[in-house]
Amino acid sequence: MENKMFVGAEEMAEDLGVSRSKAYVIIKKLNAELENKGYMTLSGRVSRKYYIERLYGYDEYLGK
Repeated sequence: MENKMFVGAEEMAEDLGVSRSKAYVIIKKLNAELENKGYMTLSGRVSRKYYIERLYGYDEYLGK
């Protein structure tokens, strides 16, 4: 993973071993969750922190 604020479909597809189109579906779902919480989102990208939190558990990812 790169040190960027957002994750795109290509990177997500590689991380999860899914197609790029499936990654876009996941991004859309995660962005909908963020919008429901009142956050602004960018189409085709999702917050890296939220991506890690939802898919891996942020504390586990950081080794806490």
